[in-house]
Amino acid sequence: MGILDKFSLNNHVVVVTGATGVLGKSFVDALAEAGAKVAVLGRNREKLQERVQAIEAKGAEALAIQVDVLNEEDVIRARDEIIAKWGTIDGLVNAAGGNIAGATIKPEQNLFDHDIRDTLKAIELNLNGTIIPTHIFGRVIAESGKGSIVNISSLAASRPLTRVLGYTVAKHGVDGYTKWMSVELALRYGDKVRVNAIAPGVFLTEQNRNLLINPDGTYSDRAQKFINAMPYQRLGEPDELKGTLVYLLSDASALVTGETIFVDGGFNAWCGV
Repeated sequence: MGILDKFSLNNHVVVVTGATGVLGKSFVDALAEAGAKVAVLGRNREKLQERVQAIEAKGAEALAIQVDVLNEEDVIRARDEIIAKWGTIDGLVNAAGGNIAGATIKPEQNLFDHDIRDTLKAIELNLNGTIIPTHIFGRVIAESGKGSIVNISSLAASRPLTRVLGYTVAKHGVDGYTKWMSVELALRYGDKVRVNAIAPGVFLTEQNRNLLINPDGTYSDRAQKFINAMPYQRLGEPDELKGTLVYLLSDASALVTGETIFVDGGFNAWCGV
């Protein structure tokens, strides 16, 4: 097998949760371009159908399933639909997550006055929304003896970001869970089952738009601080995550497990001097 062949995902069945989001769109496009059969999961039925049409336009196969990743019965139903259609699962991308409005602490707000229930919801969405699909889809991958799971971490797990407590705590959990599960799966199922994470830098999404963009369309002070802290001096483009995702799902990364790969324009590496 040549090196380029190792990056191919031809006939791999890959499940993407959170496929209706901005980053989720980039992920499913990348998988279609790499030849995968893509199961797109999310809560917005209209956007799911848009994702299917885009995948099929690239000549790949797709299956849309409306799912709440925090509902175990929903996820089990999705697993059964995928197995019924394609017979197996080779990869999982846990892209469901993001911050929620009530969990963002405003600069003028007393730190201890915000509703802790919103913070706990953000933790549940990002951490439980990774654990539940992994335990259901991951079992299929593990018992087949070969496959790859990719979680979505964040800069917030390495450099705690102000104002987003729940998101920060959850992404620390995702990093820990990635390492723990990578070890357990390897010890129990062998060296062909892998778990890694991608830590995206700052990308403009629907969840963070109000934090990064002013009503007049200019960058907020917060966005400008991010840009100033990046050697690349710009926000990321969702398509810039594609290569890392395909690498981690493919045989090209056969010896890589338990790792978090930053795609952040150098943000995590730079001290500012």
